[in-house]
Amino acid sequence: MQSTSLESNSKFSDLEYIKSHLDGEIFCYCDEVGRGPLAGPVVSSCVYLFPDGAGEQISFLKNINVTDSKKLNQKKRLAILDEMNIDLKTLKENKLYSINKYLGFAIASCNEKEIDEINILQASLLSMKRALSITYRGRSDLRAYALLDGNKVFHKKGFNKISSLIKGDLKSVFIALSSIIAKEYRDFLMDQMGDLYPGYGFEKHSGYPTKSHKEAIINLGVLDIHRKSFKGVREHCS
Repeated sequence: MQSTSLESNSKFSDLEYIKSHLDGEIFCYCDEVGRGPLAGPVVSSCVYLFPDGAGEQISFLKNINVTDSKKLNQKKRLAILDEMNIDLKTLKENKLYSINKYLGFAIASCNEKEIDEINILQASLLSMKRALSITYRGRSDLRAYALLDGNKVFHKKGFNKISSLIKGDLKSVFIALSSIIAKEYRDFLMDQMGDLYPGYGFEKHSGYPTKSHKEAIINLGVLDIHRKSFKGVREHCS
């Protein structure tokens, strides 16, 4: 298995990428969210594609305005998920979901304890590895290629090549879809944390280091879901 980086490819095209790997039988596209928060998991989503439907699926996703999740507000992101009948309340990790006969996805994460143990970069990569594993489960007979958002790559058994693409969520509509699914799933989890831990405002800031979140840590204390190795948390751990 090879690992290469596509970070210099400013003219990236999803269709050309697939055409350049004509032996590919399944393509997987990963993105992660949640590196910056002081609390909660880092979450990855992996979208898979069977290449026979590539052109149709690219058109479909563009028609429903799929792009980098950071370029969309929550209302638009949720509308996109609704178009694909993705219900956040029913999503679970370690499960494969089908959007149609060509397209589907999986979600995985690393929790705050794992982040503290192996650092946020390694936890982000591990969550992507986990999402890839779910996507590829039971498909070891297929020639698989994976494209990751960012500038890091890793080896993963079974994949013919894993590549990375800087600003992939802007250049690849499939990575963009991964970013939307991961973003909304993580925000949904943090909304639930807001109910469990009133006063911290997780339902508003999703664990990011806002002024109100930092004040809550000082006034209310550090929770189990906080990342103890992060500045803004570690100095308040007893």
